[in-house]
Amino acid sequence: MARLTGTRPVATRRWGCAAAFLLLLFTVQAAQKADFSGDSTAATINHSLTLLQRLQELLQNGNGSDSVLRVRSAASDEPKVFHTHQLLLSLQSEVFESLLRNQSVVTLHEPPETAALFEKFIRYLYCGGVSILLHQAIPMHQLASKYRVWGLQRGVAEYMRTHLASESSQGHVVGWYHYAVRVGDAALQESCLQFLAWNLSAVLGSAEWGSVSVELLLLLLERSDLVLHSELELYTAVEGWLSRRQPEAPVAERVLRAIRYPMIAPSQLFRLQAQSAVLARHRGAVQDLLFQAFQFHAASPLHFAKYFDVNCSMFLPRNYLAPSWGSQWVITNPARDDRSTSFQTQLGPSSHDAGKRVTWNVLFSPRWLPVSLRPVYSDSVAGAIQPVRIEDGRPRLVITPAMSSPDFAGVSFQKTVLVGVRQQGRVLVKHAYSFHQSSDETADFLAHADLQKRTSEYLIDNSLHLHIIIKPVYHSLIKVKK
Repeated sequence: MARLTGTRPVATRRWGCAAAFLLLLFTVQAAQKADFSGDSTAATINHSLTLLQRLQELLQNGNGSDSVLRVRSAASDEPKVFHTHQLLLSLQSEVFESLLRNQSVVTLHEPPETAALFEKFIRYLYCGGVSILLHQAIPMHQLASKYRVWGLQRGVAEYMRTHLASESSQGHVVGWYHYAVRVGDAALQESCLQFLAWNLSAVLGSAEWGSVSVELLLLLLERSDLVLHSELELYTAVEGWLSRRQPEAPVAERVLRAIRYPMIAPSQLFRLQAQSAVLARHRGAVQDLLFQAFQFHAASPLHFAKYFDVNCSMFLPRNYLAPSWGSQWVITNPARDDRSTSFQTQLGPSSHDAGKRVTWNVLFSPRWLPVSLRPVYSDSVAGAIQPVRIEDGRPRLVITPAMSSPDFAGVSFQKTVLVGVRQQGRVLVKHAYSFHQSSDETADFLAHADLQKRTSEYLIDNSLHLHIIIKPVYHSLIKVKK
């Protein structure tokens, strides 16, 4: 908490111009809400912008000031001095109300990053608005939290959640995640984690990858919804992280054991064993996983499933963007007509199935109507049909295999559809829809997307950008031997 210095105020506070302006503000607001009883001659005269300008002038010129804030920082020998008005500060912050109750001069000690924004912060208390940049979000949130300005705190947190996709030279999402953990903001924490998972390839090649904490790295490696080119890409990035950070052996081994080695082709596994310095250093910790991966690729999935539990994350693919796992589909003018496409994927991640392909048919309908909304004949007027509006329909995506095969025994297919959007000049994943194994579609696909508007946030140049991923999942047909 701030350290206090100052003098006792006079017995009677001089509210001065501040009280007058606040009274005017309340009067204007009351007038705007007045009931004019339907009088057509009634009108609202609104000079609130002028009032806000006058309040800014109060802060800038110090007119009628009855309190002084001296902000000290280690970055400067001279304090920043603000001539303020107790009433305005107290209305916004219970901390300032307490600090200014018995003294008119208060000295505050702030770190350099928050001291640099203190003028913006005070201006918000007078005017109710502030503009910030990406690198200013955390220190502004710290000020709002420290002085208990809850409206500003919520506003900055919302700014952070809606600007995860903004481009910055050093990246910011990882830093925001770590900050959200420190302050206990679960909503911001989950938003950052989801953004990182769905756009991991972009993060792996950025400067902020090196700032990922051990805890965040392990959380990401646990997830099956990571979107990246391949498991090998993930291993390469993890290897670079370990080489730079040089964590203790138990930490490095936990990280390496979270890699899903069965999802890496045998030829690539051989190369890693021969060339990876990190793998050579910790070979003993992952030797069992590597041996199991080679067995997985060598045996038929049905035979392998007799002896190993394949119903675990090690054998579950993530959302890989490589062509063998799915296909991109760009639908131009998606609000116009039904569309269809087809593509092929590898039957499964095992090398035993490397030569086997599955053909998939995909149907997209922009205005499919549920049964409850389909036209029916009315009883009141013979032959009349209930009117149906275009907007009553919703987008529908159906993914089905074009064939059946005995090779499908013991394999089910999870489907994931990524929706790409352009945010801040970059194409990123906005949403991921996963289909249940027994279903060919998901009920909520683009349920809230307005594809009729060219300005829809789900469209890029009036086109819908999808990436369909097929994730083969093996199942244990026989109880695993102990």
